[in-house]
Amino acid sequence: QLQLVESGGGLVQPGGSLRLTCTASGFTLENYAIGWFRQAPGKEREGISCISSSGAAVYEDSVKGRFTISRDNAKNMVYLQMNSLKPEDTGVYHCTRPCGAAPVDLWGQGTQVTVSS
Repeated sequence: QLQLVESGGGLVQPGGSLRLTCTASGFTLENYAIGWFRQAPGKEREGISCISSSGAAVYEDSVKGRFTISRDNAKNMVYLQMNSLKPEDTGVYHCTRPCGAAPVDLWGQGTQVTVSS
């Protein structure tokens, strides 16, 4: 069964850190670019970061320098390390297959991140 499952969300204070994990099953992760999207309350869903099959990464401007995407193909996992979190980072984070110009054909169920004091 094709599946992406996110984990690692939670409640964190401003300035804190979280690491999100996207675990893939049913397909060979190394063949695909994988992305992270964020759905903030009352806002459009936006792409946050994308990592190519070769490991090249791109970031949305608001998270550059604070978030780092990485992948471990042997474990079928993609990570999003989020540092210096801000209240505006609050939202549901989804991983997707693929990302970039190609249309998304697989979404995870999402994990909630709440940044609040």
